Amino acid sequence: MPVDYAGNSLDKARKLDISSNGQSFTDRVDNLDLNDFYSFNLSSRSSFHLKLDGLKADADVALIRDANNNGQFDQEEVLSASTLSGKQAESINEILGAGSYYIRVYPDANAKTNYKLTVWATPFDDAISTIVSTSADLAINPTSVNTQVSVGSAIAAASPTNNTNIVTGTLRADTFNFQSGFNQTIYFGNGNVDYGSGARDLLNLSQIASTSVTTNYADNLKGGVVYNAGNGNRLYDAITFSDGSKILFQGIETIQFKDKTVDLFVKPNDPLFNQQWDLQMTDVHNAWRITQGNDQVAIGIVDTGLGANSSGIHPDVRFTSTVANNYFDESATYSHGTRVEGTIAAASNNGIGIAGINSISPVEMIDVIGGDPGDYDLVQATQTLIDWAGGKKLVINYSLSGGSSPAFEKLVADNKDKVLFVIASGNQDQNTIASPASLAQTNNNVMAIGSSFGTQDWYGNAKTPGEGISYPGWWGYNRGTGLTLMAPSEFIATSATRADASATYEFGYYDRFNGTSASAAVVTGIASLVWGVDPNLTAGQIKTILSETAYDLGAAGYDTVYGYGLVNADAAVRRAEALDRGFA
Repeated sequence: MPVDYAGNSLDKARKLDISSNGQSFTDRVDNLDLNDFYSFNLSSRSSFHLKLDGLKADADVALIRDANNNGQFDQEEVLSASTLSGKQAESINEILGAGSYYIRVYPDANAKTNYKLTVWATPFDDAISTIVSTSADLAINPTSVNTQVSVGSAIAAASPTNNTNIVTGTLRADTFNFQSGFNQTIYFGNGNVDYGSGARDLLNLSQIASTSVTTNYADNLKGGVVYNAGNGNRLYDAITFSDGSKILFQGIETIQFKDKTVDLFVKPNDPLFNQQWDLQMTDVHNAWRITQGNDQVAIGIVDTGLGANSSGIHPDVRFTSTVANNYFDESATYSHGTRVEGTIAAASNNGIGIAGINSISPVEMIDVIGGDPGDYDLVQATQTLIDWAGGKKLVINYSLSGGSSPAFEKLVADNKDKVLFVIASGNQDQNTIASPASLAQTNNNVMAIGSSFGTQDWYGNAKTPGEGISYPGWWGYNRGTGLTLMAPSEFIATSATRADASATYEFGYYDRFNGTSASAAVVTGIASLVWGVDPNLTAGQIKTILSETAYDLGAAGYDTVYGYGLVNADAAVRRAEALDRGFA
């Protein structure tokens, strides 16, 4: 239904102070109360973010600037709006200059609904100082359909201060409303924990016909554009307008043109994939556009072994190399190793269960937990995996703590280029990284992994996606020097359970695989994807790529509470692809 903008008074708008902290309000709108207005001031250019959720019916939101200062607004004074259908969460993400602004929350047609409005802004220098360069490292030919990016080509990138608009998303489903007037706009989608509900990271070009622009989508051949936005060269999807201006983006799932909708993400046919918010929040489904694994990179898992019965291992877990019967999990209750391996390497697009992160790289599981006859210790297991991998690069997952020794530390140091050690930080909820993850402090091929919430905790309480997990008196991730990355926990995984040690394992799916064990498995799978893009890279380079492309959490930059932030598969794969194409 058309919206009547004229004649709406702004003088009673509720004032917000978002200069230092974000604010949230809950209220209600209906066909009798058509408008809830909010006002805020920005003292400097800022990265502005708005979220409208908790909807029971359809409501929309608009960002307004009263250009003529008459206390009312007209349609042309709406800077941006989010008008998704139904109960989908609305969002607006913009770079705004200093000044006064208004927010309007309004129902669609005769809808009646409660809502939660969350608003925050970060001064521009703080928000994007790490992703804006003051000069172009690369130049791009904006008129070519199949742009080949090379150093020294004729057209330099625009000055970010005056002509480049950079917009960063959240870990939720974000709508990026295109704002014209810039030579170049760069959009960073950053994972989408809401994907399973049908919400998408959406680039809104609904006023633009697809036939009026040139698209150059990223792939693992020569598609896309390599560009350095101040955070290292990465591969971007590109849209070029007839006037030569352009959009570069990553992590965007859907583009809405005037005449059609383009879905870019990969969606496997595994029926439980929509529940795999852990993969969606870390942008794995977008990374799959470029790679789903490489057989020149191997995955080792040092854990409890796998639950098995007369028919073999879990039917949704891919073929696994083993050492005699060492792979068997003797647990009397459930198989921890089955949860770990399914997260990393469940069969994908096979029409059953869940999708593993890496569906191609070979996998070997070795049992080191339980003290059973035939179990290996950490050194034996690690050396066996290195020998098994042969000339392949190797990512080893250790969803465990304890068992380190000088001999193990020597193995780590002796394989600094070809083996990446991904290790759980520990579940003691303390400010010290557990061993052997503590080796991340001194070894560039070791990563210590902490745990983040999605949208709720174990008990169903609402949480901010990315927030570190802590349950006083139960468990939480270990923080401290050496913590490298955060990754989701408490998500769905393959399971093997039984009543006692004499019973047969039953296979299924468990929706709350928790602890830093789960988080380490996610990072292992993503690391193997990234390394598969360019197996010539070293383990240290993979750690650096994953760290530099993570979604920053907590204090700006590295900190000992969140490390470098939440791992992002799509951003990391795009960085590796740029390196593989010869860009520094």
